[in-house]
Amino acid sequence: MLRIALPKGRLFEESVELLLKKGLLEERLEEGRKLSIMAGSFEFFLVKPFDVPVYVENGVADLGVVGRDVLMERKPDLYTLYDLGIGFCRIVVAGKEENKDLYRKSSYLRVATKYPNIALDFFGERAIKCKVVPLSGSVELAPLIGLSDFIVDLVQTGRTLKENNLVVMEEIATSTATLVCNKASYRNMRREILEIIDRLQGEGCNEEAPPHPRVA
Repeated sequence: MLRIALPKGRLFEESVELLLKKGLLEERLEEGRKLSIMAGSFEFFLVKPFDVPVYVENGVADLGVVGRDVLMERKPDLYTLYDLGIGFCRIVVAGKEENKDLYRKSSYLRVATKYPNIALDFFGERAIKCKVVPLSGSVELAPLIGLSDFIVDLVQTGRTLKENNLVVMEEIATSTATLVCNKASYRNMRREILEIIDRLQGEGCNEEAPPHPRVA
């Protein structure tokens, strides 16, 4: 039996819809208090998005559905198997409109974010010194009250930025959901895992499965 970690929240419904569409699920899973659900030949763990790679890397789950943003931030030691083509978002730098010149010209920035590693990597590649202010929520508030100059955050529609009078300064990367795999599970359950990828191929997915898994 394969154990699959699914992210709670915005990606959960899209993940379930895809699994239903591809015939990997017969009945809809509901997000609720139950965190371990048996369905057919799978056991699903419902966990926080940032925890998905932790479960997979440590072998508690064989497979997981996780956004590229989380992989970029956590850099886990696991295989990435397949871009599922769902959960499209952008990782961006954002701030107040009047700070555009500051962003273009400054060699030192204060950045509030839930993604400290992504921020440090991005600005480090540009030789810009960056003081990271780590936050777990309400990141958009930081530049409005002077806690930071800018934010690095994940945006889907941009509505929250607009409501807080923030604009995108630069896009760091795009993010979609990826199927990831524990390395030992791939060796021991390769046939079952490749059968899942075969079912996922086709309309609604971005690419064919690679002949060999990629390290995240």
